[in-house]
Amino acid sequence: MASEHPDTLFGLSFESASRAQQFMLAIGELRQAEKLKLIDAVMVVKDDNDHVRVRETIDPQPGRTALSSAMWTGLLGLIVGGPVGWIAGIGLGAGVGAATAKLIDIGVPDEWVDWFKLAVRPGTATVVVLASDIDQTALAAEVERFPGAQLVHTTVHAEAFAQLAHTLGDQGAQTPLP
Repeated sequence: MASEHPDTLFGLSFESASRAQQFMLAIGELRQAEKLKLIDAVMVVKDDNDHVRVRETIDPQPGRTALSSAMWTGLLGLIVGGPVGWIAGIGLGAGVGAATAKLIDIGVPDEWVDWFKLAVRPGTATVVVLASDIDQTALAAEVERFPGAQLVHTTVHAEAFAQLAHTLGDQGAQTPLP
């Protein structure tokens, strides 16, 4: 069943990772209250030396997926081929699991994550949200609880952007990029 409203991507930048984490929790609460349909949320943290860390909430991580695949194929290999099958299954499963995690992208597209990694300022943490069916009033109320947040980018329509920009004030709103 397709959503009535298209997916919306937006990124809010905060001066600390703890504020960004609090905003991620607020987004989770909006999801639980059915004020938006959360597809994915990503945190992009850039330190003062331009070192970037990314934490995705939806996409499978290569290490974890490789370990899980290795365990299951190793067990199957042990049952089918004994100790040699177990070793072969672990090796094959780890490789397939890591490759699968790299190919699967079910949340914020990797191109957008890469864009945000370059676009955000050093010394900030940015929360990138991909959602649909957003209750703009509820989102604006949550954003208002985070003074100093800056809108890095959004794909929301003009009316919703105006409401979000008004909530953030002149300091936090930037014209959305095309």
